[in-house]
Amino acid sequence: MQFVTAIQYMDSPAGLLKITAGETGITAVSFCEHITENESPSFLTKQCAHQLLEYMEGSRKLFELPLQVQGTPFQQRVWDKLLTIPFGKTCTYHELAVALGDPKCIRAAGTANGRNPIAVIIPCHRVIGTHGELTGYAGGLPRKKWLLDHEARVSGTFSRLF
Repeated sequence: MQFVTAIQYMDSPAGLLKITAGETGITAVSFCEHITENESPSFLTKQCAHQLLEYMEGSRKLFELPLQVQGTPFQQRVWDKLLTIPFGKTCTYHELAVALGDPKCIRAAGTANGRNPIAVIIPCHRVIGTHGELTGYAGGLPRKKWLLDHEARVSGTFSRLF
């Protein structure tokens, strides 16, 4: 169980974000509809909010934040692989499974992708369906579309990674 020491909310063009941090890193970034808890920001949540704002404005393509994310060893492998998908690039769930070394783990990779606790920073939104369709996103498909469209505008184009 993670110990959350700080909470901060942030308005963004894609919607309200809730940022939480522990002692040593960001523990979660998630889209939400309402502020449900009192804020207790920290240096880490403020740094995260600042970098997310830069991302949303188009001046940041790479996050430089300590992450304190917990999950199974397989989830950790998937989330680590997601971090290798560059800004403005996408991959399919099948390509993600192949990159993990097992094309048969496509469903498990998709499930781990869907359980990513650190939206935007661990870019699970960059994983798309086999034929380029938008599928599944914890923050909702309109937000996934906004993030992908934003990255396409800033980078000038989208291309496949794997």
